[in-house]
Amino acid sequence: MDALLSYVVAIILLFIVVKIFAWPIKIFIRLCVNGILGAVLLWIVNFFGATFGITIGINAITALIAGFFGVPGVIFLIIYKMFL
Repeated sequence: MDALLSYVVAIILLFIVVKIFAWPIKIFIRLCVNGILGAVLLWIVNFFGATFGITIGINAITALIAGFFGVPGVIFLIIYKMFL
């Protein structure tokens, strides 16, 4: 009976540890994917915005802003570029 209880407790603890370490990895992967999508969105804005004189440099910061916030982030970057 004690062995069964030990196995159950060990499985529960293992499940908790795996969940704790899986969350940061999921967040990191999501941030990287969103950063890449943000860079693609910025490239599209630069491609079409060049005719209007609007270009935004694609670097890690702008890609993460665009990736994290999506379309509102790109709009923010365009407005920021226009006024500063």
